[in-house]
Amino acid sequence: MDGGGSGAAPYAARTAEEVFRDYRARRAGMIKALTTDVDKFFKLCDPEKENLCLYGYPNETWEVTLPAEEVPPEIPEPALGINFARDGMNEKDWLALVAVHSDSWLLSVAFYFGARFGFDKEARRRLFSMINNMPTIFEVVTGSAKKQTKEKTLNSSSKSNKPSSKVQSRAESRSKAKVPKDEEESGDDDGDEEAEEHDNTLCGTCGTNDGKDQFWICCDNCEKWYHGKCVKITPARAEHIKQYKCPDCTNKRARA
Repeated sequence: MDGGGSGAAPYAARTAEEVFRDYRARRAGMIKALTTDVDKFFKLCDPEKENLCLYGYPNETWEVTLPAEEVPPEIPEPALGINFARDGMNEKDWLALVAVHSDSWLLSVAFYFGARFGFDKEARRRLFSMINNMPTIFEVVTGSAKKQTKEKTLNSSSKSNKPSSKVQSRAESRSKAKVPKDEEESGDDDGDEEAEEHDNTLCGTCGTNDGKDQFWICCDNCEKWYHGKCVKITPARAEHIKQYKCPDCTNKRARA
């Protein structure tokens, strides 16, 4: 079996890149079902029928059909009975729920292949990194993927003269740090001094500058840098913060 249902060609992935291509193709098929082909998908999910599943295939097609008869199945199976809740929920909410389960299934299939083909830690990391760079099916179906892209564009244009508060590593943050005007006017000759100054930046909470590859975040008010772990901010949480204020600035405002 190659993904449930009929009509899908056998798939023989051996590398992280091949498994990612399989993931991407299956994802594309399922997105079609939940967006451009949604009317057809809705009709096929008849609540009067037995447990139905949504499958995505490596040729970017999709199918609503019964689960595999083999026990255990050759690859992980998607959520059963997606048709039963169709008429008992708002259509958008139902599609969003199917999308969440579809994302879970795609990840399970991808990492099943990873285990089957003996991926080591680096191959699994590379696979997840490629997957994580794409919007989830849920984000596409609910429109949050477009919203995030729009917000990032607006934030980058409005903060072009400020250090980014959504920085993934200290090395990256140094290249985006705000430079005083007198240093900007001095030209490229002071580049080495600027880099050295950035390397000497201390965390506003713990007072150290260790953790070069750790996540750092900059306060948009006082422009001090902090280790994410020191102020309990993760990279994922930072993505949803439009303007970050450190604990000190927050407390000052509360006292005022």
